[in-house]
Amino acid sequence: MLYEVNVEFNREFISIEENQIVIGIKSKPIKGEANKEIIKKLAKHFGVSSSSVQIKSGHKSKQKIIQIQH
Repeated sequence: MLYEVNVEFNREFISIEENQIVIGIKSKPIKGEANKEIIKKLAKHFGVSSSSVQIKSGHKSKQKIIQIQH
């Protein structure tokens, strides 16, 4: 399933409404660290492996399209 994801920094939370996710992360957007944290958090939340979560677009943006294989 595809989700529209908005990222907020310096916060810790996940809010999901239909196919919209707002996620708070602590990592800085340096060398992909923020994207790694997003993938880990979403995988844990949905109970899937990290390899089941893929960023489809927005690798360098606060707005991302993420696919999660359930």
